[in-house]
Amino acid sequence: MDSTVTTGVEESVWGGGDNRPLGASYGKMMMWFFILSDALTFSGFLAAYGFSRFKFIETWPIADEVFTHVPFFHGNYPMYYVAFMTFVLIMSSVTMVLAVDAGHRMKKNSVIWYMFLTIIGGAIFVGSQAWEWATFIQGDYGAVETKGGRILQFVNADTGERAALADFAATLPEERTIHENKNGIWFYSEGSLPTYSVNEVLEGFKAHSNIVVRTETINEEGEKVVLSRQESLAKLKNATQVVEGANLIHNEYGSRLFADFFFFITGFHGFHVFSGVVFNLIIFFNVALGTYEKRGHYEMVEKVGLYWHFVDLVWVFVFTFFYLV
Repeated sequence: MDSTVTTGVEESVWGGGDNRPLGASYGKMMMWFFILSDALTFSGFLAAYGFSRFKFIETWPIADEVFTHVPFFHGNYPMYYVAFMTFVLIMSSVTMVLAVDAGHRMKKNSVIWYMFLTIIGGAIFVGSQAWEWATFIQGDYGAVETKGGRILQFVNADTGERAALADFAATLPEERTIHENKNGIWFYSEGSLPTYSVNEVLEGFKAHSNIVVRTETINEEGEKVVLSRQESLAKLKNATQVVEGANLIHNEYGSRLFADFFFFITGFHGFHVFSGVVFNLIIFFNVALGTYEKRGHYEMVEKVGLYWHFVDLVWVFVFTFFYLV
């Protein structure tokens, strides 16, 4: 008799039914499990970034000197647009809270309106991140790379501002050929060459006495070390190639690890935001069609809201550790 009762209790527990751990449904529990596992993944990425930055702290690029662009505006606006992206994403989390609350009160039209605003906010963030990637890849000033893989940037000694290669590089009558497979060079290929060659940069540097070299090394004041003309000429003798923008191999802003982590971490997070926008679109159309109104609850809105809040929270950490610190 006792065995039968015990078995009945076990079947009630493991069979589901009204037994809900922490008062959450199966769907919400699975969403929490996913969020926990994904949080550990992001934590590993940020920890790796932190260790790498600490190891190369003396040559790590300064974020305020890298992310200075704003769409449709020319000038130096450090971190302005990244701050705008962060604000938009956080506000989209607020509208998602309002959508969930409206769902609890069974207000269909309010859910539709707030989810629409959430989708717009997410789309703006994804589009802004794509623009930021394009700007980062294209570059703005250009630099040269030495035999040891060090990046040398250029500064106008009169103003103290960064100098672009276009401001001083010479134009030499050199024949510059892009390697292509049709030319018989099967073991090597390239898409395009830099705007200037190393010789053009060297000749232009010699002709402009107000241009000096700035190294990757950061001094005690938190600024990159600027060399004298003599020291600059000595450093430029080791230049092997011109670097414009950043990719997984070269980086005009400094350490190539910085670019690697930038693409990987922000790209991984951007994929999450894009996925969240797609999920929100699906739920949005279901809400508009009255699917959840017929079910008598808007739990799906709450579940996708958990994912969206997680994505927003992760960006706060990425923004803090990658851009601010």
